[in-house]
This record gives sequence, C-alpha cells and structure tokens, in this order.
Amino acid sequence: MKNNHPNIPILRTLDLMADDYNLHKLEAVTKALGSETRLEILRFLSTHTSTVLEIAEALDLPQSTATLHINILAKAGLIETNLHPATRGLQKVCARIFDRIVIQLPAEFEQEDTTVEVSMPIGTYVNVNLTPTCGLASETGIISHLDDPSAFYEPERIFAQLIWFRKGFVEYHFPNRLPYEVTLDDIEISFEVCSEAPLHHDNWPSDITVWIGGVEIGTWTSPADFGGERGALSPSWWDSQNSQYGLLKVWKVTDSGSFVDGVRVSNVTLRDLSLKPGEPIPVRIGIKEDAQNKGGINLFGKKFGNYPQDIVLRQRYKRKQQSNLK
Repeated sequence: MKNNHPNIPILRTLDLMADDYNLHKLEAVTKALGSETRLEILRFLSTHTSTVLEIAEALDLPQSTATLHINILAKAGLIETNLHPATRGLQKVCARIFDRIVIQLPAEFEQEDTTVEVSMPIGTYVNVNLTPTCGLASETGIISHLDDPSAFYEPERIFAQLIWFRKGFVEYHFPNRLPYEVTLDDIEISFEVCSEAPLHHDNWPSDITVWIGGVEIGTWTSPADFGGERGALSPSWWDSQNSQYGLLKVWKVTDSGSFVDGVRVSNVTLRDLSLKPGEPIPVRIGIKEDAQNKGGINLFGKKFGNYPQDIVLRQRYKRKQQSNLK
C-alpha cells in the first residue's frame, strides 16, 4: 500500500496564525509535534501510507502505544486515518496530510493574508464532453455502464469517487467566495490524477490540461497509469489490475504566471482570468484534441487512490486591516 513513485507532489502546507481564533488548533498541533515518537511516525509516513501495525513494527513500539500517538496526531489534523477491510475485521490505515507547517506569530500588518477554500466532489461536474474508454465508480461499484458517455449523466454520478476517460473534459463550477474589496494573490486547483491505460501501465504519458474561467492555464504530462499495488483508499471490490492511484498535482495562477507544482507552464496571469466576485469559477480538466500524448485521465475522489481529498480550489488574498489611529 505504498506509493514509491519518485514524482512525489509538492509540499503540502498547513498555515497557522497564532491568535485567539486558532488557539485550540495551535495547541493541538504543537502538542502533537512535541514528541520524538510522533515525529518518527510522521517521518515514517512521509512517503507512503501504513497500518497501525506496520507503524508499530517499524518503530519497535507496542501496538497500544502506536495507537495512542496516532490518535494524538489525528486529533491535531496532521494525519488522516481510515478503516479498511482486512483478513480479520478492519484495520486502520494512516496517511500524512502535511509536509510543512508554517506558524505566523502575531504582528501588526497593514494587510491580512487570508485563504478561501472550496472542496468539490469529482462527481458534481456541470458539463462533460468525452470519448471512451470511459466510466465512473463509487465506493461500492461501477455506476451505470462502462464505455458509455451517457452514464456520465446518471443521477448517481454525484457519488463517483473515480472518473476515467480517454479524451475530452469534465467541467466544475466553484462558488466564488472571495470577499469584495480585496486583492487576490493567487488561485490554485489541486486534485489526484494520472493517465488512463487499459488496466494500468507504467509508461503511458498523457497531457492533462486545466482551464480556469475559460482560460487555458497549462498542461502537465502524467507519466503513467499507476497500478500494480493497491491504492491506500481503493475499495476492496476494485480489481487490483486496474488503475489504483494518481499523483496530487497543483495548478496555480499568480500575477507573474501559471505553474504546476511550482514549475512555470504558461504566462497566463490572474488578470487574464477576469474572475468576478459573486460569479461562479468554471474549472475544466481534460485532454485537448491536439494533445501530443492522448493518454486519457483517471480522476480520483477522496475515497479512492492515495490522497483523501476531492478537487480543491483555493484563493489567497489580502485585505486592508482597519486602523484605530485618527
């Protein structure tokens, strides 16, 4: 249940402001980090998911002690735990959520950095245009029929945790929760994705493109359709020969350009997007007609693959703080 692929995604960061509003969260995080054993557990989970028993054996701990430390890390929101069927009952699988923690100490700023985040289930698309092979799967089974584009209009699509297609796109409309009278610093969209091959294939490149607000942001080439070992979140009914997991990729647009995992992919800037407060933000994910590598897409939800998240859109902005000075 490990993801040993060398292209591990960019650092996932937890940003914390040391103020009264975040006091309980800050206390839980600092307490969780104030233990050499818990730091070793976080280090052990840095490249793969593991069961409690695997963690206990690797760190030479009694299973009860490992469970205690894991519960503290989970309460602090530093790891995600999920129960999965095992030979004897259920086993708890642990995944590290963050790679970096940034704590901002209190200070007097002219501007306040704030983030708006929206998580969108992969089955809640509003527009679709795709070519087989294609299909949808929930936690419990295939939705409708395989290789039938009409299946993407079934009401049950909202329960999808895995979507795949060879060519075309799916489009989502995110609510724009950006307040009025603020300065947008950047917008990013992140999701778990890989190529789509018959069953799976270690060398199956696919050019995956993202559009925001109708503007093409950039393309990332997925190297493979990952399989051969089960994804940490893949349900037990899903055949092990099928696609198992993807990579967590982040598209970001700033005032200086657009990036995938910090690597510049285009000169599109925030100004090019023309996003308006109160209007939805269209996000399209797909394979272009003229793509060089038409290797398809597997798009994973939070209960499939290796990463417990849906499609996440974040907007970082600054707003003026009111001053009491006259």
